Amino acid sequence: MPDKYLKMILNSRVYDVASETPLERAPTLSERLGNAVWLKREDLQPVFSFKLRGAYNKIASLDPADCGNGIITASAGNHAQGVALAARHRNLKALIVMPRTTPGIKVRSVRALGGKPLLYGDTYDEACEHAHKLAAERGMVFIHPYDDPEVIAGQGTVAMEILQQQRDTIHAVFVPVGGGGLIGGMAAYIKALRPDIRVIGVEPADAPCMYEALRRKRRVVLDQVGIFADGVAVRQAGKEPYRLARKFVDEVMLVSTDEICAATKDIFDDTRAMVEPAGALAVAAMKNYVAREGISGQCLIAVNSGANINFDRLRYVAERAEIGERREALLAVTIPEQPGSFLRFCRALGKRGITEFNYRYADALEAQVFAGVQLSGGEQERLQLIEALRGEGYPVVDMTDNEMAKTHIRFMVGGHAHGIEDEVLYRFEFPERPGALLKFLSSMGRKWNISLFHYRNHGAAYGRVLVGIQVPKKDRKRFQSFLDELGYIWFEELDNPAYTLFLG
Repeated sequence: MPDKYLKMILNSRVYDVASETPLERAPTLSERLGNAVWLKREDLQPVFSFKLRGAYNKIASLDPADCGNGIITASAGNHAQGVALAARHRNLKALIVMPRTTPGIKVRSVRALGGKPLLYGDTYDEACEHAHKLAAERGMVFIHPYDDPEVIAGQGTVAMEILQQQRDTIHAVFVPVGGGGLIGGMAAYIKALRPDIRVIGVEPADAPCMYEALRRKRRVVLDQVGIFADGVAVRQAGKEPYRLARKFVDEVMLVSTDEICAATKDIFDDTRAMVEPAGALAVAAMKNYVAREGISGQCLIAVNSGANINFDRLRYVAERAEIGERREALLAVTIPEQPGSFLRFCRALGKRGITEFNYRYADALEAQVFAGVQLSGGEQERLQLIEALRGEGYPVVDMTDNEMAKTHIRFMVGGHAHGIEDEVLYRFEFPERPGALLKFLSSMGRKWNISLFHYRNHGAAYGRVLVGIQVPKKDRKRFQSFLDELGYIWFEELDNPAYTLFLG
């Protein structure tokens, strides 16, 4: 099987449009990790992503006679731009079905590359279903983003270049995984020529489709996927990529949103390039791998898969990077409400830098402080700080890994509400498009009273909302039905300590 893909990759026609990207040493990361770290710069492709390789290789393999009615695909970004550019190079009409949540910059990019964007649905799955329907109705050729041998072979040329560019012994190559086309092609090529090299896939912890497929020994459909690393937010791994992964991939690692943000900053520090969240996955996993295995002096390669990030999202990345690197702790601390207590608490923190301080008078006895504290000693220092504060009599709740606290509470600390009955608390994620927030508020407000609301735009395809709603116990079943009909991803947060300490 690897020999089949080896031949296909060697004969791939990607270089009609794609560039051979550099394999660049990362000096700062290398020094920090005690290993030779190299970054495969797929963010430097003409469409700022590796996706152009597979899209063009597939389109170039088609008989022009079969493409008289044009080609069609579904994508929220990188694959869309790759298909548009490839189609223009082959003088073919390209219809790109994109979710309505797709940022305008990507829609405009598809149009500028000669493709015709069609906005449909709120998710990739809805857009893809519509694209297949149009392909059948109009006699167009559908270009799959990852579950196609020609696409997989095109992506495999990334591995071909790596082995040509790095002749020294390579310990491991880290590869982002969405549907699996990139890692399928790369793993088949690497294992055919250098089976000693470890091929490690990387997925976000909240979108582990290939991880779960390999763990359960069958492809699975995830109930929901995380929205941050949208370039790999896939509910089910491709059939052919999964088969290849079972044979040739050594393991798949999972990383958190905060770790992705920290890796984004690491890449920027070494290259001054700002990659998209999916593009930072490989570096995030590499750091964890080095810590887990305790290796040193090895050659490690990470694929920077793309750089199609909205400028608005950089704010969110910057907020989370220090936490992901364990250089910041978020703490909820109860202090006595008396003169001088605030000063004593600050002295207890020592000379550490303060990144954030939220304080609000609550009652005559106690007050709650939400504090961000800079760390230089990572996880160990955070634990030592918490222990020291508790030793001085301060009740402390660690909020560093509390998603609700990081996304909402830190921006809305304002004191407890009194006299609020039957309040329930939910965190929602909904499609970020014009009118979505109004629709959400309208449908919610007609039935029950909204007692708390926080929304903050993060420049992503999905909005994040924290809502307190007064729902009498006799209405709880009806409210559950409402949640089911709403169709948004939701999390109940009433027992979250961030709520009980600051808002409840």
